[in-house]
Amino acid sequence: MEVNKRNAWLYGMQCRFKGGAALFLWLAAMACSGPPDRLDTLDLNQWRHDKRGCEGIRKNQMTDLDALKQALLGKTANEIGVLFGKPDIHQIGGRGLKTYVYFLEPGPQCQDIKGKSEALKVLFRFSAVGLLTEVNYQATMPE
Repeated sequence: MEVNKRNAWLYGMQCRFKGGAALFLWLAAMACSGPPDRLDTLDLNQWRHDKRGCEGIRKNQMTDLDALKQALLGKTANEIGVLFGKPDIHQIGGRGLKTYVYFLEPGPQCQDIKGKSEALKVLFRFSAVGLLTEVNYQATMPE
């Protein structure tokens, strides 16, 4: 009887390992795939290529971004970073609040990202748990 219990336990462990290995391989394959090229009508490749908004491509995509605002709410900061690329400015506020800033049009930030810029930008604001709570446009730098 003792041998049968051990064999059943070993068989169970083998099945769990096989399932775990399959899950690990699936996750690894998903991690190796790159970010999507498009999100509905928004061309994310062009967005990511237009660093600091210096080529003006992002400004032309504002209407596409507007259409996606509601769908983006609740996404994590990591998901937004993968979709839109590294933010031009990453602000960390009080109580763990986070803001990603992406410039939409050319301005002084094209020569010096540390300089003050009144160029139009989109702000992605995240809650303390890292979920997107609002998407806004503004020209002044966020507080």
